[in-house]
Amino acid sequence: MKIKDMMFTAIMAAVIAVLGLLPPIPLPFIPVPITVQTLGVMLAGSILGARLGGVSLLLFVVLIGLGAPLLSGGRGGLGVLVGPTGGYVLSYPIAAFVIGLLVQRTSVAGIKFWNFLLSNIVGGILVVYAVGIPFLSFITDVPITQAIIGNLVFIPGDLLKAVLASLIAVRILKVSPTMIQDTKRQTPGV
Repeated sequence: MKIKDMMFTAIMAAVIAVLGLLPPIPLPFIPVPITVQTLGVMLAGSILGARLGGVSLLLFVVLIGLGAPLLSGGRGGLGVLVGPTGGYVLSYPIAAFVIGLLVQRTSVAGIKFWNFLLSNIVGGILVVYAVGIPFLSFITDVPITQAIIGNLVFIPGDLLKAVLASLIAVRILKVSPTMIQDTKRQTPGV
């Protein structure tokens, strides 16, 4: 990994940690709060690409596991990773990788908002839910259908985050398409 790659990876992990400074919004009916850190997951995959986005979130999750209080509300440690929100957090590197992969595959004709939005919805919402909801159900011993229903409240906010991440990523990559050089990313037509 080049120095530039390490720098962008660390910066993105730091951005996600800064997003954790915003307090979580607890919900009375589900032990998973509303946070803005999934916005950072979407930005990592969209801007850094699959490999670097995934690595930046892997670094973030490792730091959390080691006890760094980087999650919204100052949470960190192994207890968080095996608690009700653990599946969501553990899905972050996978989600960033999927987002980056989809963006890379759909951006061959240029940087288009809709490609980024679809990538963020699939990776940043569907992947996170696909890992987080069953994990929540297992840890809390709640039926999976009840866990799914409880997560419906997050969809509007997550869609808003996907739109925001897509707008930011498209703007950054149109202004400076070579700022982040992922070997598989192609940006013709910018």
